[in-house]
Amino acid sequence: MNGMIAENWIDLRCHQSTPNEVVRTIKVLVRRWAEGQLKFTFRLDGDISHLRIPSPLAPHFAEQLWQHTCFEVFIAMAGQPSYHEFNFAPSREWTVYTFSGYRNGGPLANEMLRPSIVVRSTDDRLELDAVVMLDCLSAIHPGASLDVGLSAVIEAHEGRSYWALRHPLDKPDFHDADGFALRLEPPGHPR
Repeated sequence: MNGMIAENWIDLRCHQSTPNEVVRTIKVLVRRWAEGQLKFTFRLDGDISHLRIPSPLAPHFAEQLWQHTCFEVFIAMAGQPSYHEFNFAPSREWTVYTFSGYRNGGPLANEMLRPSIVVRSTDDRLELDAVVMLDCLSAIHPGASLDVGLSAVIEAHEGRSYWALRHPLDKPDFHDADGFALRLEPPGHPR
């Protein structure tokens, strides 16, 4: 692919109310391509044997992935209350939700939105690559400034921990727009 316009490694932080001893770090590499693609590489370092990781399946749409280990991306056009939520599970299941405002919406079971998901795992690392096609969300998404939220729900034998780029509230809430803290500018935008 030609025309990559953004690339950033970002650390996710564990919410203070859900501490864990198993995960050392979660980082996300974000790449925006001029062709209207966003690629996310989630890298979890820790003791994978203590995590509940869903087994690989054929990629398909599935709801409520956030109840188990999954990685999440929230995409809003800058200044707009509407947003999309993508869930990517290590099983390669996926979900896309659309919201007109805070938690006002539901799932989009549309195969056109299916992300490409690749998973790699070792004893101390889990990586998940996901590619989202922005033009499947709307014709204006590829050229828009985007506010992005990055998060993860990690299920260990001891319980769940909640990770995000920013935790604006006392309880984990990935839908809070103040957590959409990564601005991705469109191709050709002056820096």
